[in-house]
Amino acid sequence: MRRWTKAMMNTLKVFILFTGCTILFYYAIVWFNQEYQQFHRYDEPSGSAIKVNADNSPETEKYSWRDRIFLFYLNGE
Repeated sequence: MRRWTKAMMNTLKVFILFTGCTILFYYAIVWFNQEYQQFHRYDEPSGSAIKVNADNSPETEKYSWRDRIFLFYLNGE
């Protein structure tokens, strides 16, 4: 009887520890979600930002579409 009680107490301790860690993890995820909910990542950048994918730059006009495909497969451009 004493071993059974000790085993049940150890099982209860593990259950309480697991439940507490699960609740802590859940509220941490909820807190992160609320924190990043107000973060607008698609806003216009501030400062001296420039557009990096300019399609009509002089460098892209000197390559034909075959050359561009070849460079894509060669370099993973």
